[in-house]
Amino acid sequence: MPLNNIPRKLIQLFLFIAILISFSNSQAMTLKIATLAPDGTAWMKNMRAAAKEISEKTAGRVKFKFYPGGVMGNDKSVMKKIRLGQLQGGALTGGSLATTYPDMQIYSLPMVFQDYGEIDYVRPVIDPLLKQGMEKKGFTILGISEGGFAYLMSNSTVKNIADLKQHKLWIPEDDVLNEALFRKMGVHPITLPLADVYTGLQTGLIDTIGATPTGALAFQWHTRIRSITDVPLLYLVGVLVVDNKRFNKISAADQKIIKNVVAETFTAMDEINRKDNENARQALQKMGTEFVKPDESEITYWNKLADEVIEETGSKAATPELYRKLKDLLANYRSGANASSAK
Repeated sequence: MPLNNIPRKLIQLFLFIAILISFSNSQAMTLKIATLAPDGTAWMKNMRAAAKEISEKTAGRVKFKFYPGGVMGNDKSVMKKIRLGQLQGGALTGGSLATTYPDMQIYSLPMVFQDYGEIDYVRPVIDPLLKQGMEKKGFTILGISEGGFAYLMSNSTVKNIADLKQHKLWIPEDDVLNEALFRKMGVHPITLPLADVYTGLQTGLIDTIGATPTGALAFQWHTRIRSITDVPLLYLVGVLVVDNKRFNKISAADQKIIKNVVAETFTAMDEINRKDNENARQALQKMGTEFVKPDESEITYWNKLADEVIEETGSKAATPELYRKLKDLLANYRSGANASSAK
């Protein structure tokens, strides 16, 4: 039908629909992300910078809105709000994602890693496997960032289990593995939300915690700490996840931009976090915090108990396949095998 034969009102309707479609396509997709990281920390500064870069590279089609400092609740609350659609993602600890996918706590298994060399060796192999696993559970991992090693920190010296039994130890909520480990030691830990730890230290409800050096400073816990047991308990990671139901509505091109920007940001943050932990360690030493090392026989015993707990927990700790792969990688590294054999 010639254009001049189409009724003017119908043409106007077509134009109006076209404008609506154009307007709808141009609307920004805002991803609401919650985290326990306090505002003003290096993590938040880097993520806000990444969000700005993503917004610019997608011409405003994708934006991030952050809820820092635990204002959306603990990790369990954040996951619930993601499922309800109130949030689209969160920056969570690997362990807190274990209820969704048990292998996410593979890095935080107690007493598994001895130093950062081991971490750098296994992560290029393990990280991609964790991303694949979470994808099957309906989540996209945009990045995994290093939190660092957590250590026992107390108001007095802890060099052995006998010392630890004299203290009131805090562990995070739902930290099943470490609770099992300490109970095997004969210690009965106290579980508290992260937001209540400082008050617990102030009131004497607890006097011993597990934390990274940067975490102890960021949350002001160091003001109640006098001694650090210089043995890595576990390796902490922060995981930025988004719900696939929302993420898959973003175009493939924009998804690629998001992943690339976040990957670059997290690589830089890994380096920053490691330096920050070393600087925090030095700062704590300058403040007079003592660093004590248990006897080798004591460390060997702790490792034995940790191995027993992991074995007893079984697939709830990690799938046997991934745990064996991790142990094989560590055995290769400790034997001096070339890193290329990890592929």
